Amino acid sequence: MEASKAAATIQTHVDPTKPLTVADAAAATGLALRDAETGLKWLSKEYRGMLRVTTDGQLVHVFPSGFTKPWAPRDARQRVLHAAGHALAGAVRFVVRAWVAVVLVGYAAIFVGLLLAMTFARQGNDSRRDGDGLPGGAMAYAFLRVVSDALFWTFHPWSPFSVYGGYGYAGGWEGAGRGYAPQRSRPREPRIPLYERVNRFFFGPHAVAVDPLEDERRVIAAIRAGKGRIGLADVMRVTGLERDLADPLMAKLMLDYDGDVGVSEEGGIVYRFPEIRKTASEGPQPEPSPAWARSKPLEPLTGNPGGVNAAIIAINGFNLLMAWWCIENSMTIERLVHLFDRIPRPFVAGGTPIALGVIPLVFSALLFIVPAVRGALRPSRARAAARERGRLAVLRTVIERVRAKQPVTDQAVAQAWAAASGSPAPAKSLDRQLVALGGDVAIEPEGQTRWRFADFETEAAAVAAEREAAADDEARIGKVVFATDER
Repeated sequence: MEASKAAATIQTHVDPTKPLTVADAAAATGLALRDAETGLKWLSKEYRGMLRVTTDGQLVHVFPSGFTKPWAPRDARQRVLHAAGHALAGAVRFVVRAWVAVVLVGYAAIFVGLLLAMTFARQGNDSRRDGDGLPGGAMAYAFLRVVSDALFWTFHPWSPFSVYGGYGYAGGWEGAGRGYAPQRSRPREPRIPLYERVNRFFFGPHAVAVDPLEDERRVIAAIRAGKGRIGLADVMRVTGLERDLADPLMAKLMLDYDGDVGVSEEGGIVYRFPEIRKTASEGPQPEPSPAWARSKPLEPLTGNPGGVNAAIIAINGFNLLMAWWCIENSMTIERLVHLFDRIPRPFVAGGTPIALGVIPLVFSALLFIVPAVRGALRPSRARAAARERGRLAVLRTVIERVRAKQPVTDQAVAQAWAAASGSPAPAKSLDRQLVALGGDVAIEPEGQTRWRFADFETEAAAVAAEREAAADDEARIGKVVFATDER
């Protein structure tokens, strides 16, 4: 019988608020034991069920939320918000990419041209020196100098800050014979378009897409490296998942990869997957790295070199002040057209300059505001990343000390948190994490506090024994008797 059909039968005939053994499900439904077991696995996967083990080694399936999904609306809202945010970010990114050449570079060129044209016009006609023609000669010169210097030091190939690094030569260079000094060779990097650099300045670097099957691949790799046997602590070690998420994952993997569950005499749970041990490779399978060894550093604010950011800031600042000056002086398109007439016309304020004032002002302001907001939120993201490193350090301490049969003390856990996060952890936070891992407080005869993890301790012994007894033949595929690649 298919697992989904067996699960539907179980749902119809059992009370989900009560613990269930395979025999309970079979008796209530009339299903065969194997079908009842498959159905309970499917239900555990679908409704995030958990397992209990009795002193006699019996497995008991527990469904804390019954056959309901109270997390489904929250997950759906998160998916909708994530999709909406992703769509909005994509739309805004498209607008930024489409407008950057016009608004940033284009307006900079327009304003520079306007300043130069007005300068020449003033030189040819002194009668226009009415105080509102230029935003100050010294100020105009200063902005032009800053922009030109920023562009030179950012894009010039011989600049140490050049975005086009790697213009050295090997074994001679055509320009070397004309007096050019050879430059130290640099590794060539792919050139990034200007719009992409502005996009990074605005939104930050592109986030790396998360592979939804990454955790499953790591668990499968750990299973193959562990001779087809694995415990829940191993799953948490390679994925970094919390216990209430690791349990449903294993229920799913048992259903997908023909796994089953074994219980030792001491009550340790072992997940067996002999079928996925089959391999055509020789030698032991590599073990995946633990989750605490893969902690990601905090992403840079922009991901651009400093010279590129300086150039964008200089150009954007120039546009911002020029747009402000155009608004203050009512530099509409109509006035701009008549500004260079041979016979000056009396100026009459005729409206708000949209093209030369409002649009570049708003865009340039946003180009400064959005990175500033992201920079203001950066400390909170850094604290969240530090908390995650601390949580993984606690998980590492518990798993490694349980395996080494060393005591898990408050001092050891607190030191691990502080070393990983760079700051001391709140005591209540550590206690909550240790309890979530299944820890119980025990008082030693000397009066010291020690955390005991009975589930992990019995599981570690059971997994070690199962791996020791696992036959090597499970991984063998037999002798090749026919091959289409041999003739």
